[in-house]
Amino acid sequence: MGIEIRPRINRWTLARRELNFSQSLINSLVQPHFVVDGTGIDSEIKGMPGIHRQSIDVLIETIKSDFNNGIRSIMLFGVIDSQLKDDAATQASNPSSPLHRAVAQIKQMYGDRIVVMTDVCLCTATAHGHCGLVEDGEILNDESLQVLCEVAISHAKAGADYVCASDMMDGRVEAIRKALEAVGKTNTGIMAYSVKYASSFYGPFRNAASSSPEFGDRKTHQMDIKSGYKEAILEAQLDQNEGADIIMVKPGLPYLDVVRKVSDSVNRPVAVYNVSGEYSMVVKSSVNDEARSAMVNEIFTSFRRAGADIIVSYHAREFAERNSEGGIK
Repeated sequence: MGIEIRPRINRWTLARRELNFSQSLINSLVQPHFVVDGTGIDSEIKGMPGIHRQSIDVLIETIKSDFNNGIRSIMLFGVIDSQLKDDAATQASNPSSPLHRAVAQIKQMYGDRIVVMTDVCLCTATAHGHCGLVEDGEILNDESLQVLCEVAISHAKAGADYVCASDMMDGRVEAIRKALEAVGKTNTGIMAYSVKYASSFYGPFRNAASSSPEFGDRKTHQMDIKSGYKEAILEAQLDQNEGADIIMVKPGLPYLDVVRKVSDSVNRPVAVYNVSGEYSMVVKSSVNDEARSAMVNEIFTSFRRAGADIIVSYHAREFAERNSEGGIK
């Protein structure tokens, strides 16, 4: 069976159309969230002031407030208890996990008025913290694809609009697209972390998601920071050809030049991830709320100028709060 390319996926709902194609900056924003098991949990993340790990009940109220301020797209990361992690990442596809239950509840509340994205990776569910299965200290590419497909299918069945392949295994977009087609989830989109660098800007996120590797690093699958435009364009075009609906570049600020090159080379919407380290730099360097707001506005404008259609950022909430009744569009 060939690869199914379905342009209608990005047009399927008004919320998806606004995210992918709107000229309004606020419509292009995606707010990430970290969901944990339990109730009444609202724990601020070390190194990321203003960003919290939340249980579903608290998360729902946060999303409600954000929705009222104009945030129509969210990205969910499941934080799994260390006692439930194993070498096969079995909890990542568990339909009763906090992430799966959060997706179902959010879609039940908002339906097609919101875009729900979910992280499809194994690092938060593996005991060793790597993005794929491991054998004798080596990350296994092809053997990991089936597990990634199982995770993606489970998220699609929970109601996710887009499953976000952040693992950087070769061939995973094609594998996930075929897996979704096989179970009839033809309207579920794939956001591919196509150009994801082995960056030093991810530290606060790894604390947030409890996803730091127990040994080694991720340089065998994430891109070398010294690699040139040719590899970035290769990765982006491979994922586009494999059926990705959105192409992402991550991190954002150090790679604005790459965002432009990728945007010029593909025909799908391009996303940029304004990552945790970038967020923390702004928070720590801001002398007051006004200065911080100006910095965020400038950063978001630079992403748009570089060619990003979609901006995933921990600053999305504060931007929406300041601009929901006007301001920069």
